[in-house]
Amino acid sequence: MSDPTPVIDDLREESEALDALVAGLSPGQWALATPAPGWSIAHQLAHLAWTDRGALVAVTDADGFRALVDRAVAAPGTFVDEGAREGAALPPAELLASWRQTRTALDKALREAPPGARFPWYGPPMSAASMATARLMETWAHGLDIADALGVVRPHTARLRHVARIGVRARDYAFVAHGLTPPTAPFRVELTTPDGLDVWKYGPEDADQRVTGAAVDFCLLATQRVHRADTALCAVGADADRWLDIAQAFAGPPGPGRAPKGERR
Repeated sequence: MSDPTPVIDDLREESEALDALVAGLSPGQWALATPAPGWSIAHQLAHLAWTDRGALVAVTDADGFRALVDRAVAAPGTFVDEGAREGAALPPAELLASWRQTRTALDKALREAPPGARFPWYGPPMSAASMATARLMETWAHGLDIADALGVVRPHTARLRHVARIGVRARDYAFVAHGLTPPTAPFRVELTTPDGLDVWKYGPEDADQRVTGAAVDFCLLATQRVHRADTALCAVGADADRWLDIAQAFAGPPGPGRAPKGERR
């Protein structure tokens, strides 16, 4: 993706949609539990603000970001949760203002990034477009958890094309994160768009390993917001089938994922 402007614009829209959902919440609603164990709505938004801040440092201060990586390495099991806890302890108005300020600064930094620049991250280095895509993916995924806690059904938009794309591109990373050797053969992935009117296609048409289904299902799976058993995704080929068990669109170690609907409390 040469011009990052379209995905940065979509990141802004995704963030504004979530902002509209949380802006009028009462203090009690900020404390509502979300599907992520131990995380309230405040934790979810605090995590977004914390990660946006990390992305801003990565884009504007490579040395400062290396210090963040050192902290993550020193506390791999608690680093992310600590950031969420610290932010969730703030008064809701202060937390919301912090997220708005940080995401606005990140938007500006990404738009002003030199063409071709790559920035450090917890996984592979990222371009401005890739960084914006990753932030959109997380904003959408954590926004789903917040909507779940509020009992709100959010419409799925064409912005999901960015989440689908990063999920497909992260195929090899998912295998490595699980201690597995990535397949050498390319996959064909065909995902029906959220409006049902088109198909997003990735990989060679004649690939033996194939994944097909709804883009929404794939995005939910790759962000670990749903168990594979609760999707209608289809895999052809042993490697493609294995991928659907371990897919993740985010950097870092594999998460625990979500239990099948029938096993949730």
